[in-house]
Amino acid sequence: MDPKYIRNFSIIAHIDHGKSTLADRMLEHTGAVKKRDMRDQLLDDMELERERGITIKARAVTIWHEKDGETYQLNLIDTPGHVDFHYEVEKSLQACEGALLLVDASQGVEAQTVANAYLATDADLEIIPVLNKLDLPHARPDEIAEEIEHSIGIDATDSLRVSAKTGEGVKEVLDAVVDRIPPPDESPDDPLRALIFDAVYDEFRGIIVYLRVVDGRIREKDKVFMPGTEKVYEAIEIGRFSPKMERTKELAAGEVGYFISNIKKLGDVRVGDTMIIHKGPEVEMLPGYKPPVHMVYADFYPTASGDFEHMREALETLSLSDSSFSFEPVTSAGLGFGFRCGFLGLLHMEIVQQRLEREHDLDMIQTAPTVTYRIELADGTEEEIHSPGQLPDPDKFERILEPVARVSMLLPSEYIGALMQVANDHRGTYVRQEYLSPTRVQLVYDIPLAEIIYDFYDKLKSCTRGYGTLNYEILGFNADDLVKLRIMVAGEEVDALSCMLHREQAEYRGRAIIKKLRKEIPRHMFEVALQAAVGGRIIARENIAALRKDVTAKCYGGDITRKRKLLEKQKEGKRRMKQIGNVDIPQKAFLSVLGGGGDAK
Repeated sequence: MDPKYIRNFSIIAHIDHGKSTLADRMLEHTGAVKKRDMRDQLLDDMELERERGITIKARAVTIWHEKDGETYQLNLIDTPGHVDFHYEVEKSLQACEGALLLVDASQGVEAQTVANAYLATDADLEIIPVLNKLDLPHARPDEIAEEIEHSIGIDATDSLRVSAKTGEGVKEVLDAVVDRIPPPDESPDDPLRALIFDAVYDEFRGIIVYLRVVDGRIREKDKVFMPGTEKVYEAIEIGRFSPKMERTKELAAGEVGYFISNIKKLGDVRVGDTMIIHKGPEVEMLPGYKPPVHMVYADFYPTASGDFEHMREALETLSLSDSSFSFEPVTSAGLGFGFRCGFLGLLHMEIVQQRLEREHDLDMIQTAPTVTYRIELADGTEEEIHSPGQLPDPDKFERILEPVARVSMLLPSEYIGALMQVANDHRGTYVRQEYLSPTRVQLVYDIPLAEIIYDFYDKLKSCTRGYGTLNYEILGFNADDLVKLRIMVAGEEVDALSCMLHREQAEYRGRAIIKKLRKEIPRHMFEVALQAAVGGRIIARENIAALRKDVTAKCYGGDITRKRKLLEKQKEGKRRMKQIGNVDIPQKAFLSVLGGGGDAK
């Protein structure tokens, strides 16, 4: 197809501003899906996506739209809105020439609206502002158009006004895509260059590669080379998503589609790689993507020790459909064998955990999430550590550095004082504030990432009554007075309960953890000491009293020395038992501390 009749675009927005609903109406309007096959969130095919009402994976679809007697091929990529899936948005935008910036006409500009708009601007895309949810009685499109101009600097005077729910204005949006988004500036006659922007696993067909053909064309039976993995594959099937997979046998410059070969593992495909013809002419590689950076780590342990291999298989299967998380085996004295997993953020971690429990029927314990720290060694070099257990002795390093995030928060102006107090309590450093309108303000703070992943988001929602939103990006690593809080049971350190935190918070957090443990660990035949320590200094202690049998119950009358003798004998027995006895820490004790809630977090 002539590239001048092709348009590649994406829909970007904050969570719940109607991206997937607008995509549904576009599919309906263009006849890509029959009425009887239509359902809400058609492109969100994962069960968790439909249940939570969010998009997790970006999806591509090809639709056909007629305008002025000409038929245009529109390649739409529906993207997620949550900050954790920022990487998915970035990948998708590189396969487009334009983007629809969708804004809720009642809620207005939110944190992810601004972040995604800047991403699209950085990618040099044509941005079309679209105001959605005009059917709501409290929609205020004129105010919101002004807000877009203030916060993002985009001319919103000719912004499109639609209702994705009723379908009003959808035709105008499709016409604007044709008129305002430029066609691909590429030639079908040049040597093949295709950008791999995603890859998914199918249990029957192996790896399905999503690609955008930048130059040339790719046909079935062509042999292609992927420089990133240095693999050669034959194109067994080529096609488009309409929205189901539709075989076309060829994709030309500017088109978006899929590629199937005998690819068994996701590791054999690198997202962001350039696909070229094997033994063809030399071409310049496309810039590709930066690899995803894991900022949150947590350990998963099976509750039944025999499920370790089952968990390994489940994680391997899951990694085939989600290349942005990693895992490696770890051992804990308290919890046995498990895996340390790296995630893009807390929601990403929660989704992986739920998929393991639902799709693979796994019962497991998850440790408290931690961030990536760096330690500066005496020779000036730096090392990364992903859990408190990896921290060496204090004499082996000079200082600990923690990741710091630039946090942008959008909220109604009446809550600004309460939110500033929350940010200061979480070791935040004030950067700036901007009024987007008389009632809406943007607050910007630099806050350590460890503070954000504990309870910052919950406190933000509480103090703004649900109206505040946040977006963050990692600035770098800063040194602070950080310590490792060690939790010891009967003198033995329990590494699964240790955590890294600021020295000022150590005593409070240590007391909270051992109070919870004291309630959950059953009494033994000997006294059990629970201690929280920083370095060699004990900062909090609780004792679990021993179970005591009344050995003097049958000792009637007589000299007191008879009773004392029996008590000394019992004491000696308990002392010997303590030397050889192990403290039984039940799994619910770990869950009460690690599962969160309250002060122990």
